[in-house]
Amino acid sequence: VQLQASGGGLVQPGGSLRLACVLSGRTSSGYTMAWFRQFPGKEREFVAASFRGTNIVYADSVKGRFSISRDNAKNTLYLQMNGLKPEDTALYFCAASLRLIYSSLGVPSAYEYWGQGTLVTVSS
Repeated sequence: VQLQASGGGLVQPGGSLRLACVLSGRTSSGYTMAWFRQFPGKEREFVAASFRGTNIVYADSVKGRFSISRDNAKNTLYLQMNGLKPEDTALYFCAASLRLIYSSLGVPSAYEYWGQGTLVTVSS
């Protein structure tokens, strides 16, 4: 299984971006897929997850601004980010797991597969 993330870039405060993560090597249905982000010098932070294609969970810091969706036909997970703030500036990673349990959704070490990061910079 490989994950390929894309869609990062430079955006002004209040702007929007949509990140995409393509899972290859297997069909994505049944996988839990998630987005994490990492600030310089910090640990990876949970952003949002789609648990086995059913439940969707968001970090409190992004609720109401970010929206996660998935297209299993395209093996793709999306993160629509609206109302971006300078503090959203980070390296964003997608992750996937076939065996993860619900209580571990926000735990980076619970995910078997990671994509490369895509940089999101929010600045005027």
